[in-house]
Amino acid sequence: MRDRVIVALDVSTQEELEVLLNPLLKFKPFVKVGMELFYTQGPDYIRRLKEWGLSVFLDIKLHDIPTTVQKAMRGIAKLDVDIINCHAAGGAEMMRAAITGLDEGTPFGRKRPTCIAVTQLTSTDQVMLEQELLIQHPLKGVVKAYGELAYKSGLDGVVCSAHEASLIKQATSTDFITVTPGIRLAADQANDQKRIATPGEARRLGSDYIVVGRSITQAADPVAAYERVTKEWSEEYVQA
Repeated sequence: MRDRVIVALDVSTQEELEVLLNPLLKFKPFVKVGMELFYTQGPDYIRRLKEWGLSVFLDIKLHDIPTTVQKAMRGIAKLDVDIINCHAAGGAEMMRAAITGLDEGTPFGRKRPTCIAVTQLTSTDQVMLEQELLIQHPLKGVVKAYGELAYKSGLDGVVCSAHEASLIKQATSTDFITVTPGIRLAADQANDQKRIATPGEARRLGSDYIVVGRSITQAADPVAAYERVTKEWSEEYVQA
């Protein structure tokens, strides 16, 4: 189950990344590269992470017209990332174009990257949904609808909070992947996340993968924190 815990590399410089990642390399962790790192270090660092034998979730949330997303995905597929995402809010045509681009760009003999759609960010709550995004529906209903749209568009799964994982699977398929950020150890601060869960809660709620950032990366002992998260995720951790 360790390979279902994704460590968020939310840094912007190579020096910060090496300080964060070097102690964890012995575990060969699944890592998430977000906008902050990708936009400063670029594709070459993705290639370096792959050379180290790491699985990579490239979390850059593509959201544009279908042709642009298709061309972007065509190039991303050549990086051999394991998971890539786009926004479900881009619509069915855009999501189908994302899959087409990945199929076009994946080198012969390789499996195309898993493509998942962002439903609603875990920093979104009902008040923001209604007052800022002007979506006058319950948050869980919106997440479910976006998940169903992604499923019908041929994507492999979604990004959602752990609290919506089972809802998504019930509306789509047990094989439809749920990747859940907003994961915190019980004693940690929620920070800017609204819909959070502990690793153990996420497992019980039906998450397939969890994305963990600050609980590991800002811990006094990142290695101990990583081991604690993976044990709790695999239901081996017993609260003291």
